[in-house]
Amino acid sequence: MPLFLSWSIRLKWRSEFLLQELNVERILLGVNVDHVATIRQQRGTRYPDPVTAASIAELAGADQITIHLREDRRHILDRDVAIMKETVQTRLNLEMGATEEMAGIALKTLPDQVTLVPEKREERTTEGGLDVVGQMEAMKSYVGRLREAGLRVIMFVDPDEDQIQASRAVGAQGVEIHTGDYCDAKTEEERAQELNRIYDSSEIADAAELYVAAGHGLDYVNVEAVCSITPIVELNIGHSIIARALFVGMDQAVREMREILDGFARDNE
Repeated sequence: MPLFLSWSIRLKWRSEFLLQELNVERILLGVNVDHVATIRQQRGTRYPDPVTAASIAELAGADQITIHLREDRRHILDRDVAIMKETVQTRLNLEMGATEEMAGIALKTLPDQVTLVPEKREERTTEGGLDVVGQMEAMKSYVGRLREAGLRVIMFVDPDEDQIQASRAVGAQGVEIHTGDYCDAKTEEERAQELNRIYDSSEIADAAELYVAAGHGLDYVNVEAVCSITPIVELNIGHSIIARALFVGMDQAVREMREILDGFARDNE
């Protein structure tokens, strides 16, 4: 296993088998537009509209639009979910807690993908991965209901082998590996350790025949090292893109991130 020791490491390799199976020739970019809605909700206005942001993101190269419908509706609202189901031209990825209310919304809306995440009212943002191990039977039933409706289900988990194997056991088709600890690392050594955890976990998930995504806290600098990890075929990025968009516009902000990811696309030769 390679040890990631510095930001200078840029391993440009991709999993040929996995990408061919998914018919993917580049790392998929999921743009999370939650924080466009955050600005709207701060003043209770009708603007800025995350639906508009999603359309611009798609035109700029996003492969997926990601939204998190929280129990407290602090940013994304039910109307956003309903409208985006009709307007998103790529894929709609609905992040949500594993509650009865959210199951009802997902089964009614039928997004292209559901990502199950942990949720606490007091948290500012998602603080870690879902504890699948600690609620296996409940998760198996919950995932089963979603899959029976034809939904693809992804589990947002920490880079931990037990959580990944549990995700497979409950019937999820994939995992999104939580990259927050890597992004928040303060030292080079801590970054290397966390990156190795992501690397190992992605390999485990790939071996378990799970779809492998990653996200949380990724920005225009730290994303490159994650792009170099072979089995990861999808990255979900929101806050840094929306923050960049304040200065250069949504279109340019997405294009800049798309350009970085495209630097790690598989070799077609």
